[in-house]
Amino acid sequence: MVSTEQFDLSGKVALVTGGNGGIGRGIALGLAGAGAAVAIMGRNEDKNQSVLAELEAIGGTAMALVVDVTARDTLPDAVQAVANELGDIDILVNNAGRAHISGGILKETPEDWDAIIDNQLNSVFMLSKIVAESMAARNFGKIINIGSMYSIFGSSLVPSYSAAKGGVIQLTKSMAVELAEYNIQVNAILPGWISTDMTTDIEASEMGDVIVARTPAARWGRADEFAGPVVFLASSASDFITGASLRVDGGYSIA
Repeated sequence: MVSTEQFDLSGKVALVTGGNGGIGRGIALGLAGAGAAVAIMGRNEDKNQSVLAELEAIGGTAMALVVDVTARDTLPDAVQAVANELGDIDILVNNAGRAHISGGILKETPEDWDAIIDNQLNSVFMLSKIVAESMAARNFGKIINIGSMYSIFGSSLVPSYSAAKGGVIQLTKSMAVELAEYNIQVNAILPGWISTDMTTDIEASEMGDVIVARTPAARWGRADEFAGPVVFLASSASDFITGASLRVDGGYSIA
């Protein structure tokens, strides 16, 4: 029997990287709405404080930290700061990321490649490793990694981004196998084309029209539409789901 209590995250602590805007903001607000105490990490203090105010308005406990997820030496202290203020992390959402449109491998520099792999893939490994140690000790945890349509499609314009997002899926599967014995479920969400500050120019362009025409839902997605999928994967309703990749794309990947 399905009960709404399965989706109640009261008493849980969630950390959302890149939680100060776009999809990350939608995720953070969704988790807070389900009862979780939520910490967000982001590089922009003004955006952090704006989302923190929204989280606190929901009525739960929240905090925001200025963190660059590629500064790996700072990550253990940042995670400990969350634990000190909110409690041990039960739910980790690896969402932070950026893309660099290089135009392909003939144009992309090794420095650009390294920067995107570090931002999109290495940070997922580092934060998951740090947080999973506490989760394993408590025999409970949910790790949710944010991939992309480029986790399954190749891209001639952003090869580093596509490679990193493909790596996120394989890392998700590998962690799911390893951490299952500790009652830690590891899953991924693959966003399609979503209206955010990062995609404004594309949505307004001719390419934006092509994307809508390709998408069975006949529209772009909204950042707040990630609240439901993330709450599901963070809740006890998904306790027997691990290593999965959930596409939230309006059917883009099947058309």
